[in-house]
Amino acid sequence: MTKRVIVTGGSGLAGKWVVEDLVAHGYEVLNVDRVPMAKGTARTLITDITDAGQVFNAFASTTTAKEFDDDIEPKPIDAVVHFAAIPRILVTTDNEVFRINVMGTYNVLDAAAKLGIRKVIVASSETTYGVVFAHRHRDPAYFPLDEEYPVDPMDSYATSKVINEVTAKAFHARTGSDIYCFRIGNVLDPEDYRKFPVWLKDPALRKRIAWSYIDGRDLAAACRLGIEKDGLGYTVMNVAADDVSSDRPVAELLKTYYPNVPVKKPLGEFETLLSNEKLKRLLGWQQAYRWREQVSSQS
Repeated sequence: MTKRVIVTGGSGLAGKWVVEDLVAHGYEVLNVDRVPMAKGTARTLITDITDAGQVFNAFASTTTAKEFDDDIEPKPIDAVVHFAAIPRILVTTDNEVFRINVMGTYNVLDAAAKLGIRKVIVASSETTYGVVFAHRHRDPAYFPLDEEYPVDPMDSYATSKVINEVTAKAFHARTGSDIYCFRIGNVLDPEDYRKFPVWLKDPALRKRIAWSYIDGRDLAAACRLGIEKDGLGYTVMNVAADDVSSDRPVAELLKTYYPNVPVKKPLGEFETLLSNEKLKRLLGWQQAYRWREQVSSQS
């Protein structure tokens, strides 16, 4: 039986990979976004996620590809992958970042709950740890950053993501649905691997993100595994590559840029500082795209 999935923000940097992966694996996908997908991998329903009525209507709509298909009657939705958001600070005013991200997520979860959609994957962020968009250099409480960390950001974007996690937990308490919040590392497109010579020359450029990265295709696989894994209730998982995006050992990076931060466990030579152990344990996720291999294939 075909599974039907709605992806919000499927026209964006990360969302497009989610749509492509799901379609490739036989899912019927509807993209809910403000603009159509560049490649047209799935039909886009133009929707403003800050308008609760539009979101509710979108989630109750048909997922068929074309208006002249034999059967265009709306069918039940199996899952929602919610990626639509203002993606960072400094692209619009702080209050708009907060409003759009918080109200958009509330509307998505509310519509899913009232329409009986039992699985929602919500894009959270590594910024919740309070380091990435801090006003100045800020040491985290410890490394590696894990899901038990006492998140304490100061910026509007990361704060909106923390609020979204709280909102997700509340909707799970209300409905018992599976709602998985992914704290996503720095998402890379294949073309981004061309930037590595500059990044490797100056590791400080990626210090704020603790040298995290995740190939968009690996992120998409994590979303699909989340859709296929039932029964976890409300849970938060980091989504990051196994390794840091630097050719310098982690011990050297920490000594140079974070000398006063405690390290909770022994780390491999290039092991990620954004722990992905929970993702691998709960979903069976495995990394397929590594920066060293991708950079070598483009050189």
